[in-house]
Amino acid sequence: MTSGEKNTTVLHLSTSSGPGGAERMISTLAAALNQGQFRTIVVLFRSGWLQAECEARGVKTCVMPLGGPFNLQWFRTCLRLLRKEQVALIHAHEFSAILCGWVVAMLAGVPLVATVHGKNYFWEKLRRRVTYRLVSRQGTIVAVSKDLKQFICDRVGVQEQRVEVIYNGVAPAQMITDEEVQTCKAELGVSGCYPVLGVVGSLYPVKGHRFLLEAMPEILRRWPKAQLLVIGRGELEVVLKGQVEQLAIGANVQFLGMRQDVPRLLSVLDVFVLPSLSEGLSIALLEAMASGKPVVATRVGGNPELVDHGRTGFLVQSENAKELAANLLKLLSDSGTMQQFGRQAAERVRQHFSMEQMADRYRDLYARSLSDHNSGMSQT
Repeated sequence: MTSGEKNTTVLHLSTSSGPGGAERMISTLAAALNQGQFRTIVVLFRSGWLQAECEARGVKTCVMPLGGPFNLQWFRTCLRLLRKEQVALIHAHEFSAILCGWVVAMLAGVPLVATVHGKNYFWEKLRRRVTYRLVSRQGTIVAVSKDLKQFICDRVGVQEQRVEVIYNGVAPAQMITDEEVQTCKAELGVSGCYPVLGVVGSLYPVKGHRFLLEAMPEILRRWPKAQLLVIGRGELEVVLKGQVEQLAIGANVQFLGMRQDVPRLLSVLDVFVLPSLSEGLSIALLEAMASGKPVVATRVGGNPELVDHGRTGFLVQSENAKELAANLLKLLSDSGTMQQFGRQAAERVRQHFSMEQMADRYRDLYARSLSDHNSGMSQT
């Protein structure tokens, strides 16, 4: 960028304020792009975790309550913000933000990029399928995995050439010293316990926690001191704690809630587990692999694109506690394989799923979208 040249302003519009994988990706991407050629602003429908995270990363963040899908005042306010900040492109995330972003982009005459982070059952409603088809004709739809792109094309009816795949990426794993690991183990009361398993994710049905809990008694028959750390919060907390009580495994399961020290918690794990029923491209799984942890994950969504089965971890069928337990037992019984899987997992993330690669792909997409838009304007 030459002296005196202005940064191109990109407005990120998010349906949710998190915390969650999509929201963590938004904060990471907005911060990574908020320099050099681009300047980023984040607009949210409500305050919450994402607002605090973006502001902590130095990204300007505005909360504009939507108050309903046809709130004309919201659109007027958003258009004023676009004019004031000289926004050149809108990047919307998930359905409500994509719908609103599409309308504002057309009114303001700026290009739109729309990232779909998961399946979220939007195909069940005709209006949602129609919206995505219309958006794909005016802007660019991004899917975070090849599996999700295929789903959007097959189930929603969007043409393949109108959907790009840009994988989520994560920063290099935070270095945790051996002393810090031992301190964390002592705080959690897991010193001397083997294995220590962990799952990170909101406590929602789609995350499949109940199947991991169902698998725990089999693990405990082999390793009575096994510990499971459940990291996250959500609507199923009471139900899952009830399941733990029913299975009589309370001494071996800890619900840690939402934590800000996930890298530190990952450092104490022997294996990371992801029992989801559906995924786009899991940030939690990426971060665990980046930290050098072998993984056992369900064969859903983008997981097979992340996990190289038999090389960085094992893939199992979803909703199958028996297969989950069997693969955990197989992995945990071979320390050499666990170490090898962990090293290869970290290398796979470094080579294919880094934050820099994700940011570069979006920079390129923004540049192409702006160039195509300007070319179209010059021809009218």
